[in-house]
Amino acid sequence: MDYERKKNLREPEQTNEAADSEVSTHEQGSIEVFKARDKETKRYVALKKVLMENEKEGFPITALREIKILQLLKYENVVNLLEICRTKATPYNRFKSTFYLVFEFCEHDLAGLLSNVNVKFSLGEIKKVMQQLLNGLFFIHYNKILHRDMKAANILITKSGCLKLADFGLARAFSANKGQATRYTNRVVTLWYRPPELLLGERNYGPPIDLWGAGCIMAEMWTRSPIMQGSTEQHQLNLISQLCGSITPEVWPGVQNLELFNKLDLPKGQKRKVKERLKPYVRCQYALDLLDKLLTLNPNQRLDADAALNHDFFWMDPPPADLEKMLSHHTTSMFEFLAPPRRRGMQPHPQQQRPPVQQQNPDQHYDRVF
Repeated sequence: MDYERKKNLREPEQTNEAADSEVSTHEQGSIEVFKARDKETKRYVALKKVLMENEKEGFPITALREIKILQLLKYENVVNLLEICRTKATPYNRFKSTFYLVFEFCEHDLAGLLSNVNVKFSLGEIKKVMQQLLNGLFFIHYNKILHRDMKAANILITKSGCLKLADFGLARAFSANKGQATRYTNRVVTLWYRPPELLLGERNYGPPIDLWGAGCIMAEMWTRSPIMQGSTEQHQLNLISQLCGSITPEVWPGVQNLELFNKLDLPKGQKRKVKERLKPYVRCQYALDLLDKLLTLNPNQRLDADAALNHDFFWMDPPPADLEKMLSHHTTSMFEFLAPPRRRGMQPHPQQQRPPVQQQNPDQHYDRVF
């Protein structure tokens, strides 16, 4: 197809694959995404530029992996890869073509929507977001694929309210054989959404790493900001311990065998406070219970996508409600990188006026999550 390239998605008018608006993690450089229009069908699409960092070695292996995975994952709650296109080789580009992944066009990402105070989700609409997110995770996990970068910026939503898991640049296939040890990299998942097992050096992991991210995103639907914003791996583990309790072999059998368990300073004597700290934001008891089960320290006890979808949260009134009517009131696309900087951590709920907490030793990174 012949495409007319429009605004780079980094520009204010942009409106597309917000999943690629932010660098995923250590393994990726900057990503360029453009809004484009098919000259024949007039349909808008997103063009994700394939970075040719080392052209001597040919087409990047990471891009090949992403293409292969996206060709496998054809589902309503996974972003659709339409095709791959390239520019013509000319003297102006030194006869080196530029390759693009062509995606369906989505108007918003979840982080952008949550950053806008004028966008208000009802409980039924929150249920619909989470139901679609978990449906997407169930599908990719059923097909033996890990996303490995779950965060609100990688959740796209169309103007009709259809949610799409996006940015599979860090995704990979995994083995379903529990007796087979794996050695995947643990340098994945954006820090604020990274589960404790990866922070402690686990390399034999599976779908639970994505469900931790789903729990963080679910909490964010109410708090409107990432709930644990660590600045380092040590800081992130401290925040997790403050919210979810101390990481010990009693609550997580075998955790002492992880590579970094004895190398990091893990807070002692912390009680689990997931429900207590989220209660001022989340008034639904079923939502609190689901959040508590998704943010379980032990990955072996963390809910999988199927069990989460069967939780009472989705089956009690109000039922999941379509997002199209609410989104129809917002004609401007919303993406995380277009929004004002997000505040650091969660603030005390207005009904819980707490005195400011004095941090006695700033080197301890022991600050409150909320």
